Amino acid sequence: MAVAAVAAFVIVDSSSGDSGQRALTSDEANRLAITRFRNYQAHGRTVTITVPGTAGGLVVTGSIDFQGKLGYGVVHGTGRDTSSDGLIQWTAASVFVHPMAHAPAQAPAAPPRSGWYSRPLQSSGSALDSSLTIALNLASDRPDNAQLLPQNGAAWWGRDEVGGHRVDVMTGPYSRGRAGTAGTVRYWVGEDGTMYRVRISVGSETQPVVIDFGPQKYVQVEPAPGVTPRS
Repeated sequence: MAVAAVAAFVIVDSSSGDSGQRALTSDEANRLAITRFRNYQAHGRTVTITVPGTAGGLVVTGSIDFQGKLGYGVVHGTGRDTSSDGLIQWTAASVFVHPMAHAPAQAPAAPPRSGWYSRPLQSSGSALDSSLTIALNLASDRPDNAQLLPQNGAAWWGRDEVGGHRVDVMTGPYSRGRAGTAGTVRYWVGEDGTMYRVRISVGSETQPVVIDFGPQKYVQVEPAPGVTPRS
């Protein structure tokens, strides 16, 4: 379940929530196998993506349409870096930004009809773009094969609590064609297979990217001008 498109840029994350690696039980493997499928079934979810950076990180607060492969939200810089503040939409190929000197806490439901600038989504060299790609790919239109997950390196690492939900922390399997990818992505998975958090280290950053799924009800993402979601 490690995202193949960004697997080359990740390293193992040894952050909190750990109590020691062991093999998955059959129940844990079954829940890990459906966690991305549950995101797809929900059509979309609200997210907070925390991206590290040397001069200050970025926080993207918004929603992802997992079936249309379209994300939308607001970006706030932390520390010294506020130059990227504003609205953002992204697809699997492009990033659309709407700079704002005083970005709101939440993106407006209807994107502005003008003031957008587009660029290609970078496949390497950008912690933000790698994070956006990871987030966009945290869904699948079918469950993974639970029997193959343990064989391909998926494991249990511990228990934790996220937003009042008790969860198991698990690592994903090897991604086909990408050596050394087992354990590079950690999933916080609830008792019913719901994904509550994903943590992954990107490139040379010393801190991991954290993707938290919010409790807010998902609202259909409206494309900005020039943005075409996947049909």
